[in-house]
Amino acid sequence: MLDVRRLRLLRELKIRGTLAGVAEALNFSASSVSQQLTLLEKETGVELLRKVGRRVQLTAEAELLVEHATRVLDILEQAEADLGASSTAVAGIVRVAVFQSAALALMPAALTAMRAGYPAVRVEMIQREPETALYETWARDFDMVVAEQYPAHAAPRHPDLDRRTLTSDALRLACPPEAAEVHPVLSVQDAHDLPWVMEPPGAASRHWAEQVCRQAGFEPDVRYQTADLQAQIRLIESGNAVALMPDLVWTGRGTTCRLLELPGAPRRTIFTSVRRSGARHPAVQVFREALEAAAAELAKAV
Repeated sequence: MLDVRRLRLLRELKIRGTLAGVAEALNFSASSVSQQLTLLEKETGVELLRKVGRRVQLTAEAELLVEHATRVLDILEQAEADLGASSTAVAGIVRVAVFQSAALALMPAALTAMRAGYPAVRVEMIQREPETALYETWARDFDMVVAEQYPAHAAPRHPDLDRRTLTSDALRLACPPEAAEVHPVLSVQDAHDLPWVMEPPGAASRHWAEQVCRQAGFEPDVRYQTADLQAQIRLIESGNAVALMPDLVWTGRGTTCRLLELPGAPRRTIFTSVRRSGARHPAVQVFREALEAAAAELAKAV
């Protein structure tokens, strides 16, 4: 019978692309990964890896095994979820990837509820950009991702991930307070000659913000780039930049920024995704419900 752990290594190689990538993801040495895959070749009796320059390439037989390995891992995850559901106590570890504004606005209340209601569930949170985190959740680095979708900019779809909406928030133009303004700004067009702060290229928010500016007839002067929205806010409040900001960033804090409505009142959608094979695990279910409750309370407060 084939070794499931070695099949998983083969699947990881398909996902990560290199032996070093597999080793880093699983905290193994590259030589150990190579040895285990060599043993898998002996078990199967067929060539699984072929050297191409400095890299290795999966053969057709290896690709076939990866498909079976994925199904096996899904079944095992479903079995783990069913076992958890059969227990009277909810316990386990939930690894969640979350982007910054959701981490600030939703995670504190959700974690407080988990600590009070489900102390045997350990939630581990890592901040990640949503598009990367969706892929990493599909790859089994995380159990859940809190992600976002901007208007006319669809978030990546992975067939093994489900999707449940948490909430949505308005997107507005954030300008400096009147005392710090370079000149009065009443619309996006009025900010055509001002410095902008945006997230780095590749982020969905950056793509959407650039499109808004281009539709208004100008190319934004993106003088400052940072994924830290709190740093963006400080730049705006001090009169050094303007930006398009989601309402969630203002949760739990005041601001001296002037917030202007945008044409069409665009909104960002925030959602959770988990692998379908693990969605029924009680620990995953109760944490997802805690996030949804936190989002509902936040919507009431707006």
